Amino acid sequence: MTDAAHGGRLIALWSAPRSRSTAFLRMMTQRGDVLVVHEPFSHVIDFGVAEVAGVEVTSEAALMARLLELAAERDVFFKDTTDFRYPDLLAGREFLARVTHTFIIREPAAAIASHAALNPRLTCAEVGIERLAEIHDHAVAAGAEPIVLDADDLVTAPAALVAAYCAAVGLDPRPDALEWAAGTLPAWERTARWHAATSETTGFVATATSYARTTDTDPVLAGFLAHHRPFYDRLHATRLRA
Repeated sequence: MTDAAHGGRLIALWSAPRSRSTAFLRMMTQRGDVLVVHEPFSHVIDFGVAEVAGVEVTSEAALMARLLELAAERDVFFKDTTDFRYPDLLAGREFLARVTHTFIIREPAAAIASHAALNPRLTCAEVGIERLAEIHDHAVAAGAEPIVLDADDLVTAPAALVAAYCAAVGLDPRPDALEWAAGTLPAWERTARWHAATSETTGFVATATSYARTTDTDPVLAGFLAHHRPFYDRLHATRLRA
């Protein structure tokens, strides 16, 4: 399905780290009818370069232009994380208005504990939920109507929530894409340790994990939770319901 005014659809999934966004990207890859791009904004900031459908881009401006170029011909889905801030994206009102913005959130205490386990030097800003809300607000100001998913809803009722998501963004439903083969994707190579858990999954599942540091036991993480909770609550109140 395409957007007659522009060609294809350009769908973004914005996520704070450790919010099951990689599993969602894995499902979108399984569909087979959408060009999927993995974390191009964060790769430009973190590594200085991102490869987008065979073309290397080295700035946010070049990246936005490349995504628009691809979406002129076909449906494009990209997901990105907010452990970084993207100033050119936030200033890019035309790009923000062109994108179908979707967001995935996760109960912040769980996301923060998972993040701190992988990044012991985690800072409050890197938790990313405030930055997620910032992108949301800029998208709204540009005239977009964002869609918010809750990761806990996703693992509770994946078929119903994904069907509602597809209807909201204008994609055909593909129930068979809710299952996939375990393993990694080539695009995950640079950041493989962040995707180890997802590489072992074959669908949307909740896993019980214990962490040495949590928002209940570590005062620093508790402070991060207190800071980000209001931003999460605001987004959570607008979440898509199955």
